[in-house]
Amino acid sequence: MEHKSNDATPQRPLGERDINAASLELDIHAAIQQIISESAWQQSDRNSLTLFKSDRLRIVLIGLHAQAELKTHTANGTLSVQVIKGNMNFSTEGQTHVLSTGKMMVLQPNIPHSVSATTEAFFLLTLAM
Repeated sequence: MEHKSNDATPQRPLGERDINAASLELDIHAAIQQIISESAWQQSDRNSLTLFKSDRLRIVLIGLHAQAELKTHTANGTLSVQVIKGNMNFSTEGQTHVLSTGKMMVLQPNIPHSVSATTEAFFLLTLAM
């Protein structure tokens, strides 16, 4: 198992945040605070933070302002979307699922889907490849 940290970026100049280790303790509420404190949150309709990344699994915390939309796309692995805070619509195969805090969707690979926030929303995207 490879220990991995993220690299510094203009958005996150400190870098060195562990994203893959034998075990990681993650603080979702602190991650939300980090997302909303960054300039990308102020200047865009969204921001995200990769919490874990390996060859087979990725966990990303995504924040969307109200009315923000992730246009129709697909994922090459099984995914889950778990709403941590707020409300959003998750649309796939002609159906729209209304998701609120504590709700979750699971989707098989390569199925077109979209997400739109009806309020400010934060969700965990987990992608297994």
